[in-house]
Amino acid sequence: MAQNKQPEVQQEQVATTVSGVEDFFKKNQKWIEWALIALVVIIFGIFAYNRWVVTPARQEAQEQMYQAEQNFRNKDFETALNGDGNVLGFKDIIDNYGSRAGKSAKLYAGLCNLQLGNYEEAISYLKGYKTKDKIMLGRAWCAMGDAYSNLQDYTNALNWYKKAAALEDNAYAAEYLFKAGLVSEELGDKDGALKLYKEIETKYPQTVEGYDIQKYISRIENQK
Repeated sequence: MAQNKQPEVQQEQVATTVSGVEDFFKKNQKWIEWALIALVVIIFGIFAYNRWVVTPARQEAQEQMYQAEQNFRNKDFETALNGDGNVLGFKDIIDNYGSRAGKSAKLYAGLCNLQLGNYEEAISYLKGYKTKDKIMLGRAWCAMGDAYSNLQDYTNALNWYKKAAALEDNAYAAEYLFKAGLVSEELGDKDGALKLYKEIETKYPQTVEGYDIQKYISRIENQK
């Protein structure tokens, strides 16, 4: 008998739930309608903003980037960074377009400043450069090491060279290790420099740095 009543109880519970939902919608119909309208307006607003504001701004930023990149490739670092009155440089592109200019804008701005001897500015831009590309990130970190090295802040230079070398096992790492060795010598750490040079000898003998590394190793070993 109890088993026969169980489906009836379940049906009553379902009916009660459905009735409650219907009552809720009846009581709050206007609010629900306004919420749906607001949702549609928000979605349309987001679409319109992206379609008529973000996309054109991104396209304009890319056009400006192209001109600045051309100047960079031509080694006209001053114009690439600051523009010439006709085209924008990386500095103004970043200021005017922000992230729409793309991640590489800060890298270019940092490298331009490095070439122009503006080492503090170079560090500021390069620290703002973010990417998942380990090769490009390594180049940026090495450039930061160069900027610190030119400021004679060899401790920070060594840190960034080592970070760049540890980022990815490729031929670029030989350059980073070599520069780390040089600044280690500047810091008076000949044992640390020797260790870095020997790592190049062992791991990257076919690189430009690897071909000449033995003379750096011999020079330190002969001083002992």
